[in-house]
Amino acid sequence: MNKEYMLKALEFAKLSLASSDVPVGAVVVRGNEIIGEGYNKRELLNDPTAHAEIIAIKEAAKRLGSWHLDDCTLYVTLEPCPMCAGAIINSRIKKVVFGAYEAKSGSCSAESVVNLFSLGYNHKPEVYGGIMESECAKLITEFFKDKRRG
Repeated sequence: MNKEYMLKALEFAKLSLASSDVPVGAVVVRGNEIIGEGYNKRELLNDPTAHAEIIAIKEAAKRLGSWHLDDCTLYVTLEPCPMCAGAIINSRIKKVVFGAYEAKSGSCSAESVVNLFSLGYNHKPEVYGGIMESECAKLITEFFKDKRRG
């Protein structure tokens, strides 16, 4: 795991704020190179599937010319939801490193709604949660505080 990549994911998360979207950022790393990057664009694109992870995974697959990302690591600021966990499984990502836990829709840890990676799917990525958790959680907490202030 490399803190530098989580810092980069945090930079991308901040880009979500410009379109009033939940600040989540992600990067896909192969070796020592970022090959995919993304941030939430649901509001910007009016697309419920435009999550940071999905965008980063699509970009990485396009860049490699293959949907097999089995030698890649995904760094993301928030624990992936079921849709994103499914994309991680289907793209064969080797390792997932996330920042803040997501109690309401997280799908990658024992502390969450469900841990899809523990089920009988044909691929089980390594998972490391809580990396730079306070920095990642603070960005999201402040976003929702500001939204409530309206």
